Amino acid sequence: MLKMIFLWLVVLPLVHWLVAVYSRSVRREALERDFDDGGEPGTREAFIAQGMAAYEHSLRKKILVLVYVIPILAVVVIAWAVNHN
Repeated sequence: MLKMIFLWLVVLPLVHWLVAVYSRSVRREALERDFDDGGEPGTREAFIAQGMAAYEHSLRKKILVLVYVIPILAVVVIAWAVNHN
């Protein structure tokens, strides 16, 4: 059990970082595409910076829940179900 906990403490932050980097990359590409399609005021850099700032605040909590809380809850539920029977 301690090995699994240690493995999770190493693997989950890595998975969190990879998901966050990928998500930011996809969002940045979408903002660049939106600006290039036209109709957006200001400079490209300012538009992308503003969009990324809004994105960082909205997604971080969701990623944290997906990467940390859900797997831990799944293991707890499975362990309870196995030990209960």
